[in-house]
Amino acid sequence: MPELPEVEVTRRGFADRIAGARIEAIRVGKPLRWALSVDPGLLVGRTVRGVRRRGKYLLVDLDLGLLLLHLGMSGSLRFDASLPAAGAHDHFDLVTSQGTLRLNDPRRFGAVVYVEDEASPLAGKLLGGLGMEPLGDSFDFEAFHAGLRRRRAPVKQVLLAGDVVVGVGNIYASEALFLAGIRPTLAASRISRPRALRLHGAIREILARAVDRGGSTLRDFSNVDGQSGYFQLEATVYGRAGEPCRICATPIRQLRQGQRSTYFCPMCQKS
Repeated sequence: MPELPEVEVTRRGFADRIAGARIEAIRVGKPLRWALSVDPGLLVGRTVRGVRRRGKYLLVDLDLGLLLLHLGMSGSLRFDASLPAAGAHDHFDLVTSQGTLRLNDPRRFGAVVYVEDEASPLAGKLLGGLGMEPLGDSFDFEAFHAGLRRRRAPVKQVLLAGDVVVGVGNIYASEALFLAGIRPTLAASRISRPRALRLHGAIREILARAVDRGGSTLRDFSNVDGQSGYFQLEATVYGRAGEPCRICATPIRQLRQGQRSTYFCPMCQKS
């Protein structure tokens, strides 16, 4: 599933290129997770003001309203002035004066939804429960630590839940916990202030590094120009069960948490 780094890489790949473009046509293919919620023809003639990100959502601001885009489990976006004819898994085309933005999603868990503004009920339903942005100034340590202290669940699952901090997906949660020296099974409420501070910094570092590497391509993620990410090639624990820890040479272990694979070093992450 594309996580925050992949979505941010996607945003950076087309945000400047589509800004100021006029919408000339919209093609809607097979139904996605949520309906567009507006007649596509009503969006023709509107202007794209810019592209923001909130968690794993892309917000395409128009001169009137905005589009919320989610890549789902397997989605990816392309943006080009001359894309080929839409294929079986191409479910949405935003044709503009500066190129076509296309959503490809084999599993159709992605979505493109129109809302009048972020205060609308539908936008509130999709965005309202999201936690702090980890890459921005709003990632306040005191609020982060307080959020951990309120949760008795294992810290790995709290990070994945997204209501304390958004976008720390499975690979990045494992990597951040390793960098912070915290075992993924430890209850979030038991994490001390100094250790929470290390985790806060580790989340920032891991996600920023992942963005710099173009995200992670574990299966089918690619950016708007069709290029794969490379962060997974330098992962310290994720996907390395049985291999020696890069720090202490202890074999990396794997366990299941909430139906997701977790990887950790039993020596470097003792508690």
